[in-house]
Amino acid sequence: MVISLSATATQKPMPDPSIFGDGVISTRDYESSITFTPDGKVALFVKSSPDLSLRVIVESHLDQGKWTTPEVAPFSGEYVDTDPCFSPDGTKLYFASRRPVEGTTQRADNDIWVLEKTNTGWSEPRHLDAPVNTQSQELSPSVTKDGTLYFSSNRQGGKGAADIYRAKLVDGKYTAPENVGDAINSPGPEVQVFVTPDEDILIFAAAGRIDSQGSVDLYISRRVDGAWSKGVNLGKWINSSAVESAPRISADRRYFFWTSTRGYGLEDRETHQLNYKELSGKLQGAGNGLGDIYQIDLSAVPGMK
Repeated sequence: MVISLSATATQKPMPDPSIFGDGVISTRDYESSITFTPDGKVALFVKSSPDLSLRVIVESHLDQGKWTTPEVAPFSGEYVDTDPCFSPDGTKLYFASRRPVEGTTQRADNDIWVLEKTNTGWSEPRHLDAPVNTQSQELSPSVTKDGTLYFSSNRQGGKGAADIYRAKLVDGKYTAPENVGDAINSPGPEVQVFVTPDEDILIFAAAGRIDSQGSVDLYISRRVDGAWSKGVNLGKWINSSAVESAPRISADRRYFFWTSTRGYGLEDRETHQLNYKELSGKLQGAGNGLGDIYQIDLSAVPGMK
């Protein structure tokens, strides 16, 4: 099945927050963490159980302006997999997983893995060893053009419950991850991150801050003279009283995508008394309070103009 949807390739104006791919990408299920190939024609994202104990990466293809019904990605579906992210050139795909390393049982913590593009498809997932991965949680990978890897981790020595780190790629190997500092990290958890290919904009999710609109909000920082500016809340236009996470900017820097658990009745009242069919439709569709993927013009995001 395919259905017409707004997509990165259509260049359709999206000045207001809108559910992306209503009925195909975003459904009654819990969807999150979308990433696109550089040409915007392949989307990978996560479908989860309501309690997030099951997380599987799925993929959809843009075919003549329509997104195809998602299928489980060839490397996913057996273990807990999440947070896929293409490299800027599309030759690598990073993701976080609890899959076993070297024949061990499924891990209790998430580590970062990578696949590389080959002549016949994708390589087998490769575990990023130390110093990137540890016995703590490593999640939400995002990569710059020069290969610098940003991610979230609750490893020892951080500033809070979980922090944003970056590891530079030098001669094919990652250097020791460095904490990105007080402008971004806080005593609370910083749990999701996206960095632009040019490493000039950083958007991250954080919880428990004084200026928060809800339980988890999105913040933006800009790189000025080699340092990240203090993270600024993206405000009520993007954030809600629910959980906002998994920020992404399309390769053409036209659209902003994120995941939200906002739902019917959370932000708005009904205009009339619902009948049972209407109620069932709301509960069984996108916007029911489980995670959905949202889209908006990047120019409409506060702080982007």
